[in-house]
Amino acid sequence: MDSMKIMKEFREFAVRGNVIDLAVGVIIGGAFGKIVTSVVNDVVMPPIGRLLGAVDFKDLYIPLDAGTEGMTLAKVKEANIPVIAIGQFINVLIEFLIIAFCVFLLVKGINMLKREQKKEEVAAEPTTKDCPYCYSSIPVQATRCGHCTSQLTKTEPSTGV
Repeated sequence: MDSMKIMKEFREFAVRGNVIDLAVGVIIGGAFGKIVTSVVNDVVMPPIGRLLGAVDFKDLYIPLDAGTEGMTLAKVKEANIPVIAIGQFINVLIEFLIIAFCVFLLVKGINMLKREQKKEEVAAEPTTKDCPYCYSSIPVQATRCGHCTSQLTKTEPSTGV
């Protein structure tokens, strides 16, 4: 019986909107990460490597032992020679910066939409005012208070709520 209760609670948790939104965000984020990786490795880095003398960034490394001249990074790793893979680090750093910039733009857009929504809420005209005699809330258009039956004039200030 206890396992049935746990399964029911898990099902309720799993079908909540927030969990589903999070799952969709993770899936789209993973796909977006692959796109950014491809853009960096296949579009951005080749021209930069060409400008630097036909260097392939993914093969750039700093040797920690002698005897690695002319070897590619794959061959150095295959030989278990310790190196600092600076080219891969640069690629990952550029990927991070692109993703961080996209997230920044997304958050900035969401905040702008929230500000516009708040402006619309603030700009709404008040629909009620306080009666100057009994201080009850009455419609702005009222000429007589529905609570104390006082006659209201157009010049009385409305302190809309």
